[in-house]
Amino acid sequence: MRTPHRITTHPYTNPYEELASLDDGPLEEFLHEDIRDEQDEAAAQDDPWAPPNHRRNGRRRRRGRLAGLPLALKAVIALVVLASFLALGDRWALLYAERRAADTLKDRFDLAAAPEVEIGGFPFLTQLADERLDSVKVTVPDVAADRISLAQVTATAKDVRLHTDGPTAVRGADVPILQGDVLLSFADLNRELGASQVTFTGQGHDRVRARGTLPVAGHDLRLRAEARIVREGDRGIATHIGGMRLDIGDLATYRPGTRAADGLHLSRESAARLARETRKAKALLSIPSVVRRLGVPDSVVREALRNESKLTDLTGTPRFLHQAMRLNLIDLALDHPALLKRLGFDPALLDALPRLTRPVLADQLSLGFRLPEPPSGALRLRDVRVEEDGIRVRLEGTGLAVGGK
Repeated sequence: MRTPHRITTHPYTNPYEELASLDDGPLEEFLHEDIRDEQDEAAAQDDPWAPPNHRRNGRRRRRGRLAGLPLALKAVIALVVLASFLALGDRWALLYAERRAADTLKDRFDLAAAPEVEIGGFPFLTQLADERLDSVKVTVPDVAADRISLAQVTATAKDVRLHTDGPTAVRGADVPILQGDVLLSFADLNRELGASQVTFTGQGHDRVRARGTLPVAGHDLRLRAEARIVREGDRGIATHIGGMRLDIGDLATYRPGTRAADGLHLSRESAARLARETRKAKALLSIPSVVRRLGVPDSVVREALRNESKLTDLTGTPRFLHQAMRLNLIDLALDHPALLKRLGFDPALLDALPRLTRPVLADQLSLGFRLPEPPSGALRLRDVRVEEDGIRVRLEGTGLAVGGK
């Protein structure tokens, strides 16, 4: 038996009702958006026109960006700004303290110029509150020392203890350790001792060479000397002058002193000319005291005075040249001034030379100085050495005090 076919029936749907159910969907939203745009345009046409305020908008944007930062980052920024202000204040206080210290040192030690003061360590204000400074470096230019000036005195004090009546009132300081050096400049020596137009240059680690001219009785004599630099005690520098000589052109050389090699002696060129000039040779050999000093036998001298050929043979020998250069003409000048004048010497110069003794010349060339004794503690000089620009000496101090307690 065949089963009959079942026909499924669907409920009837009105298409207009489905369309009505879309009033809250995308189409409705699209239509409402167009309506809002038309309303905004109409309102804009009714209001008067005004230019846009970009500054206000920018402030809103910046304020908005800063407001969005985390709280921890804001705290870090605040700490950095605060630390910058504190560091700036510390540096300002440091500069003020360095200037006050420089002025105080200048007045207290009667210096020609204010020294340069550098206070080490950071921060400065905490050191001041603790009444202790890690280090203080002082550089003093142009310090008077006897006849000369020290080009520069540099000293660094460690662990300085302050005596204060508050952060702004420092009465004094204790300096347990001080190290530095003293420079005696050749440029200053040439200027201060240069009345005789003498210049000083280094020669080795402890020697100084002096070269120049020295005016004597209207003549510019060429000066040569060497000085050895030594430490004298704990606070002084001494110079031992040696090798002093004054050249009178190519005529003679004067060496102050009492040794046989000292005095006024003919130069090699002058002695050679004497052998060629018959009149001067005869004048010299006509004085018995000179002949004895030359060591020439009397018989030889008599023949030479009678025969020019014999005279030439005598004066042309190396022995005569050597003996002539050994004559001390200062002794001859006292007894035979006319002879020295005939040889080309100025009588005024011969009268002035004996007064240029070794102590007189040594005093003119002295480079020595002595440090003043400190009111407390000890100040010593160490390691004297000659450098290219001058004489440098290491400075040491212990237990020093500046100002009151």
